[in-house]
Amino acid sequence: MKTQQIARAGLCVALLAVSAWVSVPLGPIPFTLQTMALALIPAVLDRPTAILAVAVYLLLGAIGLPVFSGFSGGVMRLVGPTGGFLWGFLVGMIVATTLVRLLPQTMPLFARVLAGDVALLVISYACGTAQLMIVGSMSVAPAMAAAVLPFILPDAAKLAIGAGVGCAVDKALSSTLSRA
Repeated sequence: MKTQQIARAGLCVALLAVSAWVSVPLGPIPFTLQTMALALIPAVLDRPTAILAVAVYLLLGAIGLPVFSGFSGGVMRLVGPTGGFLWGFLVGMIVATTLVRLLPQTMPLFARVLAGDVALLVISYACGTAQLMIVGSMSVAPAMAAAVLPFILPDAAKLAIGAGVGCAVDKALSSTLSRA
């Protein structure tokens, strides 16, 4: 792994942590800026590095560092009612970065990243809802009402902003590196 990849991955891990700290409680699932941070990662990191960055973020939280929403950490956050969303970030990033790579390169980067980001969000919603149903002993409708419906519109906006910022950062870094 190149120094540039390591630096970008480290910045993305830090961005995920900081974005989780911007948290507004909305029932069992807090509103955070993690979706926006996740949305830019497929634009600025290659597939293995993006997956590694999300895995490192989850590992840091699992060992107790306060990188999750509400300045929290620990394994209980990963196995608790909202832990499925966190696991969904990793599974979703695998799918998102695969889509970005497999979609035709003739498509603009923004369109490929946004398509990957939508897949990431749907997977995160599915994993989060499933774990909320299991751990919280909820049926599908109440779990969806608590974990998905209030977030669809804000998350769609965060995806678009994150993908746009990620593409702009990638373009800026690529042009800077080509001049070096």
